[in-house]
Amino acid sequence: MVETETAMTLTPASAPTAAMAERVAHVEGLSKRFGGTTVLHAVDFAVSRGETVCILGPNGSGKTTLLRCLNLLVEPTAGRIFFGGRLVGEWSDGSRHLEMSLTKHRARIGMVFQHFELFPHLTALDNITLGPRNVLGVPRAAAEMRGRDLLRRVGLESLAEAKPNRLSGGQKQRIAIARALAMEPALVLFDEPTSALDAGMVDEVLNLMRSLAAEGTTMIVVTHEFSFARDVADRVVVMDAGYVIEEGRPAAVFDDPRTPRTHEILRRRDRQ
Repeated sequence: MVETETAMTLTPASAPTAAMAERVAHVEGLSKRFGGTTVLHAVDFAVSRGETVCILGPNGSGKTTLLRCLNLLVEPTAGRIFFGGRLVGEWSDGSRHLEMSLTKHRARIGMVFQHFELFPHLTALDNITLGPRNVLGVPRAAAEMRGRDLLRRVGLESLAEAKPNRLSGGQKQRIAIARALAMEPALVLFDEPTSALDAGMVDEVLNLMRSLAAEGTTMIVVTHEFSFARDVADRVVVMDAGYVIEEGRPAAVFDDPRTPRTHEILRRRDRQ
């Protein structure tokens, strides 16, 4: 059982870094219910410019729901969401107040899904350029030039005209990352980006994500890849049963967790 008092006293300031000087996104008191089940309990969370935050926790702990609330694929039941210091929306039971359109908000946030979500009838290049052309109004020629640059960046320039059924899982996920970057987002969300991959393909995706982190891409990564989180994250957040139960620098969380439940979650994963 998670103690509410412990979860509620944790704040993003518990692990100060240089990146904390400028928040890209933060939420206050974020809660989400599906029917009679509460999956997020008054979560306070933030990510700052250039920061990589890894969210860890068992299945069903609310990690994916938190990501989907951040880009409003799922709307919260209660709480407030800010982006770039400006209020995006405020929710209380039965009502909501939005300061901007959902489309405008989502355009600033890239999302990389567990199962790629590529359009099967489009080529790799068309999957990458669809958003910039249709949402941002970028001319086709400019979008395709940017798309080919991104394909080079992810090591797949030769597959520009390939459709998803010709690609391996690792290649599909790298295309999905290029698609997210094509929108030039201020924040990129990764929802278990390696969990659908064969073991041999995991490293190619994680290595790309390492390079993005080194370049200063602002990222929130939901992952079970604990070694990646330890090596790459600026900050680690541990969730359980819809609460943030601990957060801090990776070395502190992994080597000296403050709560018994964090210790149990991390050690259980290490034994798998």
